[in-house]
Amino acid sequence: MSMNRPAAAAALAAALCLLTAGCGSPSADKATDTTASATGYPVILDNCGVKETFAKAPSRVVVMNGASVAEVATLLALGLGDRIVANEQGYGMSEVPGRAAAIKKLPTGGVKLNDAYDIPREAMLGLRPDLVLSTTSYGFDQKNGFATRGQLKDVGANTYVSPRGCHQDTSGMTIADSYRLLRDMGKVFGVSDRAEKLIAASEKNIAAVTAKVKGEKKPKVMVLFSNMSMGGNDFSSVVAKGIYNDILAGAGGSNAFENASRTSFADLSKEKVAATDVDALVVIGYNDPNPAAYARKLLKEFPQWPAAKNDTYVTLSDSMYLGPSNDVAVRKIAGMLHPNDF
Repeated sequence: MSMNRPAAAAALAAALCLLTAGCGSPSADKATDTTASATGYPVILDNCGVKETFAKAPSRVVVMNGASVAEVATLLALGLGDRIVANEQGYGMSEVPGRAAAIKKLPTGGVKLNDAYDIPREAMLGLRPDLVLSTTSYGFDQKNGFATRGQLKDVGANTYVSPRGCHQDTSGMTIADSYRLLRDMGKVFGVSDRAEKLIAASEKNIAAVTAKVKGEKKPKVMVLFSNMSMGGNDFSSVVAKGIYNDILAGAGGSNAFENASRTSFADLSKEKVAATDVDALVVIGYNDPNPAAYARKLLKEFPQWPAAKNDTYVTLSDSMYLGPSNDVAVRKIAGMLHPNDF
């Protein structure tokens, strides 16, 4: 993002405030589930039916894995990386320059993870957090060996489950949920101004892309994870519903397999995939060092696809999920689908 010299000086001062949380401005947002005094605190959130009261900005944050980078990326985007004492999230790649490296540098707390690659109860309590972030309610389920929200409250820690994570069903997730996560963290840490600027910039970027592709034919896109199995068929990591479809819509595309499942993912046979016209591929890399190789392999396997005939694919990672960078995914996909408009 470019800016003039006076604006750059103001931005530097604002960045220092974000890093120290010493000069947060009062929140003007009067959302029904968040309240705050004239000084910004206490902040009260109703999160998955649990009332969380923040007397001050958290300073010892633990970010659980949850196969996500939404939470850690959101904190980094808000300039709050120095508040993290243990982060278990990471995809090894990002569309945002420097983000993957910044995540890799964060402390992990030296925790021995459980079979779910996450933080077990005793280790969590030993980290002495004042805020624990979990992608879904799974991360606070006692039967999974995790510390419950009640147990964490007993030791002075607030907890937060990200949007759509209360019932572990992300099929209805949209880009608005990414904004909700940003907005909630902005309030909790007293940096609402920064959160609102990020949201406004994202909305502006997406609106500009959508305007360029308005009226264009919407290609049918197959969205799937590279080299990942989630079911019993050959293609069990194919996206059916969720935030992915909202991103595709903004980019002027449609999901070729949206009706293949009522849940987030479809578990498809090779025959079903072969019989579907696929105009383009979006391959999501999750700790895969070469998702492009997987995309090329698929195009070779299904030469009848228009996508194969035109070599139409793009690889993405964190911008395609819940998080602060959905506008990046919208722009990259739109550029693939409608190159003449960009």
